[in-house]
Amino acid sequence: MVTSTTHEDGSGQTMSALPEEQPLRLMTVHAHPDDESSKGAASSARYVADGVEVMVVTCTGGEAGSVLNPAMDTPEVHADMPGIRRAEMAKAAAILGVQHRWLGFVDSGLPEGDPKPPLPPGCFALEPLEVPTEALVRVIREFRPHVLVTYDENGGYPHPDHIRTHEVSMAAFDAAGDPDRFPEAGEPWQPLKVYYGHGFSKARITAFHEALLAAGMESPWAEWLDRWDDSRPDPGARVTTRVECAEYFHVRDDALRAHATQIDPNGRWFQMPMEMQQRVWPTEDYELARSLVDTEETSEHPGDDLFAGVRERVRA
Repeated sequence: MVTSTTHEDGSGQTMSALPEEQPLRLMTVHAHPDDESSKGAASSARYVADGVEVMVVTCTGGEAGSVLNPAMDTPEVHADMPGIRRAEMAKAAAILGVQHRWLGFVDSGLPEGDPKPPLPPGCFALEPLEVPTEALVRVIREFRPHVLVTYDENGGYPHPDHIRTHEVSMAAFDAAGDPDRFPEAGEPWQPLKVYYGHGFSKARITAFHEALLAAGMESPWAEWLDRWDDSRPDPGARVTTRVECAEYFHVRDDALRAHATQIDPNGRWFQMPMEMQQRVWPTEDYELARSLVDTEETSEHPGDDLFAGVRERVRA
């Protein structure tokens, strides 16, 4: 008879952990290296600590990313951006304790200007959908995740690679379990749930802003809130699942700092005291987009576990 154990984390909640012969598996799919550390990293670290196998898939090499840390803005860095970003990603994955795969596509860059310039030929966003979908299906069938996490239809923000990552993730979710789709890509495997990560709701940014002001500190979020467009739907209204992971915020920040070309250690990410972050907003927030198991997660009554309903299915 197979039995299970439990693991109690720093939040005081008890999460079931399956026996070693039946580990749960989580896959997070991102556009660029550093996205895995700025979006859902503390959740990943928490699940790793709970015995879940976690794999990060990065669709592009991030070659077109700007150097956002003044200390790294050197000719040597610009001369080897692809190699440096690969090294940064390896360091971040080690900090988070996750497995990592490159999907192997070329960063599309973020077109700017009016009118915006065309995307470069051969980039990820211009690949025929079937090409990256098959590549992701191969990784899904090999790793066999029970749960996928990706971006919503807006990409979290309108970068062409983020929007393409959404499209590819959802297409791969549908195809991975179908033996007639991509038969050369491995034995079929059907993930059971897909979530969208939602990190920047107005309520969260407002809570951080007000906490800093109440403590007599300057808020780096004031300008963002002043420019907030209330005519656009707030992703916070779509949240169905809030994962308690404040204990792992320091792991998230260490992983972020590993992406030294992209993250300024003196920038906005790190201006809010850790204790305040943990107290004001101790969760990372998700929207359940697709589920093949019974679960009661809704925006009116959010759940607290990405594996709700999955644990029971896998045990059975």
